[in-house]
Amino acid sequence: MRRLTLLLTCLLPLSAGAESAADRAFENLAQEYLSDIPNFSPVNATLIGDHSRDDALDRVNAAARRKQLDLYEQYRDALDAIEPGALSRANQVDAKLLRHEIESSTWSLAEFEEWAWNPLVYTNLAGSAIYGLVARDFAPIEVRLGNVTARLEQLPRFFAEARKSLVPARVPKIHAETAIKQNAGVLSIIDLMIVPEMDALPAAERAALESAIAKARKAIDEQQAWLENELLPAAAGDFRIGAALYDKKLAFALNSPMSRRDVQSRAEAEYQRVRNEMYEIARGIYAEEHPYTYFPDTPDEAFKQVIIRAALEKAYQELPPPDGIVDIAKEQLQQAIDFVVEKNLVEMPDDPVEIIIMPEFQRGVSVAYLDPPGPLDEGQSAFYAVAPLPEDWTEEQVRSFLREYNLYSIQDLTLHEGVPGHYLQIAHSNRYPSTLRSVFWSGPFVEGWAVYAERMMIDEGYLDHDPLMRLINLKWYLRGITNAIIDSAIHVDGMTEQQAMKLMIEGGFQEEREAAGKWIRAQLTSAQLSTYFVGYQEHVEMRRAAEEAWGESFTLRRYHDAALSFGSPPVKYVRALLLDEPIPD
Repeated sequence: MRRLTLLLTCLLPLSAGAESAADRAFENLAQEYLSDIPNFSPVNATLIGDHSRDDALDRVNAAARRKQLDLYEQYRDALDAIEPGALSRANQVDAKLLRHEIESSTWSLAEFEEWAWNPLVYTNLAGSAIYGLVARDFAPIEVRLGNVTARLEQLPRFFAEARKSLVPARVPKIHAETAIKQNAGVLSIIDLMIVPEMDALPAAERAALESAIAKARKAIDEQQAWLENELLPAAAGDFRIGAALYDKKLAFALNSPMSRRDVQSRAEAEYQRVRNEMYEIARGIYAEEHPYTYFPDTPDEAFKQVIIRAALEKAYQELPPPDGIVDIAKEQLQQAIDFVVEKNLVEMPDDPVEIIIMPEFQRGVSVAYLDPPGPLDEGQSAFYAVAPLPEDWTEEQVRSFLREYNLYSIQDLTLHEGVPGHYLQIAHSNRYPSTLRSVFWSGPFVEGWAVYAERMMIDEGYLDHDPLMRLINLKWYLRGITNAIIDSAIHVDGMTEQQAMKLMIEGGFQEEREAAGKWIRAQLTSAQLSTYFVGYQEHVEMRRAAEEAWGESFTLRRYHDAALSFGSPPVKYVRALLLDEPIPD
């Protein structure tokens, strides 16, 4: 740690120095932190595009955690030595992001202790360690396979450390069950993405890889047996994390002025407002087919429920084939790109994007996600990953899923994950010159933008103002609202599965398969489900403020390009930079 100690010594007198000196000191510190990411996690370093330790697999034992905590403390002390007011506005934001990352990571390791009770931490690391090396061609295949060999050699040690770190009595049963499903996914990466490429290696290197694969298979099998025969029977933890931990985690996840109570009250108010808006649209759809229907001036909730469901049934007539979701998403992604360009809504990046089947080791939490390249991996593809339907589902379960992910819903999903949602926004974000800001992206900014992008496209007439598309879009926004409601209700207030399912199915009009999947996700995660709603609210308020400030000079193209030009920090910082307001705490 001598390097950081020397840097700290140099920083101490800078609080009274010139702004440029303080900025240089902070930028050096930020670069030092980024260069240390491989020391925190070689796997995460690979994922952001730092390939300096692609041959290393994370240490996950007590000594490694102590080392990380010591390093966080040293960086916090070094950051304390820099006077924030002497920094440029951009660096003030980055300094706040660095401090937030240090404090959040320290709390997570020292107090939240997910390493002791969540086996998914280890299944995700093991899968990402290999997948991150072969999914993108950032280096010659021979080099990447050499690093695969090195990491596979370390899997037995990694799993042994994971087993020693986990405390079965603290592990929730749902986490153990999901880990059992995901663990074997590492084998699918080996079989589908590594073995077909082995001919590219010279004989000696191929033999080394084959030996490493054999060791890895044995280690994965041993881990699977331990998960099934030892961890699962002894798993006795409560998946509900409770008010104290939830409030702290939510504060770190949101980095927003909104508290749990604020989120809850806003979500409950929006829940009713959006359902009323859905009724107004559904009434028009219903009246087209049943023009003599009497609609009361003040309908009760039961009447609204029937009309909304009847209108949604019309959307549910447009179903994709069970094996055709990826192909349909590809077509709809191009359709969305064409609309964005035609309407001149935002600068359209030319970064590559591919729609893929979700890797097995990452299934079981969400239906789809956008996996962007790391900010240091320039020119690499973003992956819009879609989970295939489970093979053990009944016909009824498959139909339930397809009704939820009808053609309109897949369209909304593609707007969210692709264009103008995650893919477009993150492509803009990765252009921002501060790598630190790209690495420490804000969940509410990213998810909130994607929800905003869905609604913006519908407002601008996507699909020719089709009322069914607007109704489905509102249903998706209502899903974001119920996500925020159940997130804290489950982990803090003790909401039961039956209560959550009723809210999602009856209140949010979700199909059984979607609601069942969300119940699992809500048990496996905490605080993340609130980011969609909170981020959307903040984006809407920021746009409203820009419209007021810019007046007649406001255009969507100007606003969107500007809002996306600052990377992906919390919305409060983007708003301050966009509208020249004071940088908030």
